Amino acid sequence: MAENGRWGKEPASRGAQAASSIGSALTGLMESESRRKASATSRPMRYVRILFLVIAAIFLLRLVYLQVIVAPHYTAMAEESRTINFPVTPKRGTIYDRNGQVLAVSVDCTTIYCNPSEITNPRHEAEMLAMVLEEDAPYYETLLSREPSTFVYIERQADLEKAQRIKEMELPGIYFIADSRREYPNGGVGGQVIGVCDVDGNGITGLELQYEEILRGTPGKYSAERGEKGAPIPGGVHEDTPAKDGEDIMVSLDIRLQTKMEEALEEGVLSYEGKQGSSVVIDGDTGEIYAICSYPYLDPTDREHSMIGSDNLTAITQAFEPGSIFKTVSALTVLHERALEPEDVLFCPAGLEADEYVITDAHERPDVDMTFAEILNQSSNVGISLATEKAGFDKLNAMIERLKITEKTGVDYPGEAQETMPDFNEWAYVTGCNISFGQGLTATPLTMARFYGMVAADGLLCTPHFLISKPQTGEWEEYASEQVIDDQEALDKLKGMLKGVVQSGTGTDAAIENYEVAGKTSTAEIAENGGYAESCYNLCFAGFIDNSNSNLACFVSANNINYEGRMASVFHDIMLEAIDLYNIVPVK
Repeated sequence: MAENGRWGKEPASRGAQAASSIGSALTGLMESESRRKASATSRPMRYVRILFLVIAAIFLLRLVYLQVIVAPHYTAMAEESRTINFPVTPKRGTIYDRNGQVLAVSVDCTTIYCNPSEITNPRHEAEMLAMVLEEDAPYYETLLSREPSTFVYIERQADLEKAQRIKEMELPGIYFIADSRREYPNGGVGGQVIGVCDVDGNGITGLELQYEEILRGTPGKYSAERGEKGAPIPGGVHEDTPAKDGEDIMVSLDIRLQTKMEEALEEGVLSYEGKQGSSVVIDGDTGEIYAICSYPYLDPTDREHSMIGSDNLTAITQAFEPGSIFKTVSALTVLHERALEPEDVLFCPAGLEADEYVITDAHERPDVDMTFAEILNQSSNVGISLATEKAGFDKLNAMIERLKITEKTGVDYPGEAQETMPDFNEWAYVTGCNISFGQGLTATPLTMARFYGMVAADGLLCTPHFLISKPQTGEWEEYASEQVIDDQEALDKLKGMLKGVVQSGTGTDAAIENYEVAGKTSTAEIAENGGYAESCYNLCFAGFIDNSNSNLACFVSANNINYEGRMASVFHDIMLEAIDLYNIVPVK
């Protein structure tokens, strides 16, 4: 039984094992199928995860780009969209004359502007503005109605008093900026020389332009934050960068002499029914220009009514044929070369044949003998041609080069004209004759004034200039000078001949009692279309007071005059004023 019992359990155990094997096999098959299905399912999930990671990376890179790389740019754009920016004009430096008198100064004022988007009643506000400011109400109504603009100028550089009256009106949308503007205490006197500025405070002519870098300073920036409709946010108005004011300058002009010069020149020009003229007073010892002008004059305080061309200081910016005042250059050449003495006599025919031309004097006369002094005294074209020929036209050319007459003077003023003269290799005989009496070459009035100053200063040629110093820094300017003539004997003889012109020649109107005036007249023809205009002249006088404690030289001219005349009387009036101002006295 026991045996039968063992064998009875054995088949059951094998069945369990078989069942277990079968179960295991089935389980393995199921797991394998599950893994197969899971594997098949995981592939699209991996794609989804990869796609998700790519998208996330793109967003991350975009975020970095926006927050780091271009953030400053967008910040600036946002700032710009909510702010109004405009420059703050610095206060320009003051221009003083040689005695400390103010010629140009910047004064406080207020610029008035509006935000049209805030204006609810343009007509009413325009009428209020017109009660205080210059224009009529319709003009301001147009400005106040310029939507969608959020910034429109109402008036730039308004008087402080006017701006304050408008502030007290408390008009919606009207705002104010502290500003400065240029003023000229002497009105039109010296206006051409000093120059003018534009509404933004930039020098555009004259010394204002020449010394722009010194005078203008550095602009600042003013910002006003604005809200949704463009209205400034309370407490949000601020100045980002303060303006740095310009530097002062002192110039050589004397406004007292300038005033007298302008009066005398205008009277002289109008007495000949002329429309143009120039005058210069320069110190032969230093090159300082005490006074200079060209008629018609510019009034910086009333530019709207100034005459056309009045902003052009032709004494510097326009060259002309100097005519007989140039004979002094030729006379110096003759004396320097010892070709003639003042008392030497020359035969002067009524007409001098020069190539295919005939040279004559301004007034008809017979053949005569004349001393060299008389040739200059009577301003003979024929005589000076013959005298210069004796010295040699090459010597005249060399003297012109030595005196730098055909070079720019280097004056510190914008737009200096370039003098002209044919190259010596191109001179014909008639060219030398013409140049000896001031035709066939050009020079500016300043150049001729400097030449006469050189004679007065015994051969010292100085650079003409205006700037003397910068008061705030204590800097004093220095300018080149050169001893171009060492021949004192020739200079003394020349001065004697020039004094004879005033004592008994063509320049008697320049004489000043108790003073030894030396100078030369000119009635120069005007070049036109390769020839010379009929009955049209430039009248000039240039000279100085000899044997005195001053070497001031003066040039005066009236241009495009229809008949012959003299400007010596204008010289007389200007230099008489100089005598009083500077206590000029004779020196024995």
